[in-house]
Amino acid sequence: MPAIALATYASLPDGAVDEQPLFECLATLGVRARAAVWDDPSISWRDFDGVVVRSCWDYHLRHDDFFRWVDDVTSAGVPIWNSPMVLRWSSRKTYLHDLEIGGVRTVPTVWLLSDNARAKTASLATILTDTGWERAVVKPIISASAHETWSVTIDEAREDAVEWDARLRALIARPGAMVQPFVEEVESDGEWSLLFFGGVFSHAVRKFAALGDFRVTREWGGWHETVTPPPNVIRQAERALRVAPSESVYARVDGFIMNGEFVLTELELLEPSLYLDADPEAPLRFARAIAARL
Repeated sequence: MPAIALATYASLPDGAVDEQPLFECLATLGVRARAAVWDDPSISWRDFDGVVVRSCWDYHLRHDDFFRWVDDVTSAGVPIWNSPMVLRWSSRKTYLHDLEIGGVRTVPTVWLLSDNARAKTASLATILTDTGWERAVVKPIISASAHETWSVTIDEAREDAVEWDARLRALIARPGAMVQPFVEEVESDGEWSLLFFGGVFSHAVRKFAALGDFRVTREWGGWHETVTPPPNVIRQAERALRVAPSESVYARVDGFIMNGEFVLTELELLEPSLYLDADPEAPLRFARAIAARL
């Protein structure tokens, strides 16, 4: 019986709650699985026939350490999914630029990279004035679960320029920031997440922010409901997967609906929550996609 590790982090040593049914589903397919904390020095990764990166929800805080671990697993001859190339590509939100070039509709973005001298003198008030955005969302280029993600209006950026620009430059310094227009559709209608296993659509949820917040992640009080996306939305999400650098065992395509069309906000290929609790058949679909790689 092949053995795999579902990599997690120290705060969730047994893995995410909604992924617990996955262990039993894998067992029914003849695969022995266990949760394993990615930075636990006592774990011998060579004992596994494969590693699936799952709830490693601190990778953005220890990016270099995390990818040294990825390299160590690969050097030990153990396959890791998604592939190291996909994981690296997905870990920096600059992948959105690649998707845009590939014809995927994404949110307009101003990129402020740490190696760009001009970015270090960037002004939020100037950015919002030049783009015509009344309100913007600012994010680190390496981030997860809306960590250090905040919004600012043009009036706030003008009135307290020193404070807001200092906050922006702190993000740029490690290792870059991105500024996007605030999307009213996400606030009013929610953000869609479409889940794919082995490139095949599985299920979808729509996520909403807690009252008074704009972040739809569970860490900030967000909640979700199971939904059935229209066929054209699934097709548009599939296009994003085709532009990605390689096929993935799992993928989450996030976005919103504007005038009946899907606009992508994130393509999550590293460690996203897969909302396996939203569809009773989802854990088995995911298990089959994993087993197919062994």
